[in-house]
Amino acid sequence: GDSWGIFTFLCAALCNLPALPALNCTEELGAGQSIQKTYDLTRYLEHQLRTLAGTYLNYLGPPFNEPDFNPPRLARAERVPSATVDLDLWRGLTDNARLAANYRAYSRLLCYLRALDGQAGTAELRHRLGHFCSSLQGLVLSIAGVMSSLGYPLPTGPAGPPAPPGTPVAPNDFLKKMDDFWLLKELQTWLWR
Repeated sequence: GDSWGIFTFLCAALCNLPALPALNCTEELGAGQSIQKTYDLTRYLEHQLRTLAGTYLNYLGPPFNEPDFNPPRLARAERVPSATVDLDLWRGLTDNARLAANYRAYSRLLCYLRALDGQAGTAELRHRLGHFCSSLQGLVLSIAGVMSSLGYPLPTGPAGPPAPPGTPVAPNDFLKKMDDFWLLKELQTWLWR
């Protein structure tokens, strides 16, 4: 009789372990691991972008590869999501709003980078851009994982204002290079954020 009683007690205790909040931390651990993975991937992308940007800016040539080159942002560059925002405003947003903003921005930046990948003039540059795009896609998926683990819905609709139909590509090579320069600069600022 005693062994059945102990067995029943152990079974009942084991069945109720998931209901004990102190012992059931799988949800929090999952979100925590997702957040850490996203942070680590962001730091990796930041490091990877330094190398890619140097290579790409050298490919663009002067004045884009000069350290002090800091042109004004043209209206054409406004299609690229800007990471410039008031710090107090950013901190005042909910976690969901900040995650959604990051998800939208990185999704759009990824689209622009993929377009660069198809235009890169050297095999090495195409390889680096392709690798970076794969890593950035991983970051977008990781942000989606964090949002999901926290119970937030993924953003719907466009990731920002689309280019108007029939928007011409840059009218000349210099303006195209300027677009590429601002894309890399904004991506760097998003990763620092």
